[in-house]
Amino acid sequence: MEAETTWTGRHHVGVNSMYISSTLLTPLIRTPPAMSDDQSDKVKAARQVLYEAGLDLRRAVTGAEHVDRSTRNVSDFSRPMQELATELGWGAIWTRPGLSRQQRSLLNLAMLTALGKGHELGVHVRGAVRNGCSLLEIRETMLHASAYAGLPAGLAAFRVAEGVLGEMREKEGFKAKL
Repeated sequence: MEAETTWTGRHHVGVNSMYISSTLLTPLIRTPPAMSDDQSDKVKAARQVLYEAGLDLRRAVTGAEHVDRSTRNVSDFSRPMQELATELGWGAIWTRPGLSRQQRSLLNLAMLTALGKGHELGVHVRGAVRNGCSLLEIRETMLHASAYAGLPAGLAAFRVAEGVLGEMREKEGFKAKL
């Protein structure tokens, strides 16, 4: 098939975009550029820095016991996901300036309430308390999210939070009140 051409003022350009796209651009889009060994080493070093910073912060917020359990029981298949969560979520996002740990905790509570992610919500309720959020702030954040995410999501989130706070009272002597 011969491509049609048009004059742009500088040179002839093929206008048969299907031909150009399928033969020239598609392989470029689908094939990531190869990294040199030097680039690969730099990426590995940067990821290691993010991982270590993320691991320290993750332990501080969610507790060493939770992190140890999450990383100890991980399969080879799931290990990259745990590493990504630590590098990206904790190392690249939670360490950024502009928001306090308390604000980040409250944002997580709102999002996890809306998404209906009960297990993760429980981890972050505990983290919000560790980060200094009051029960009033936790409750109001979840109420606010419930208005937008729906009452069933909010009710489920409150059940999770009640369970975690009750466990903290029993096992850790947590005494905060509204």
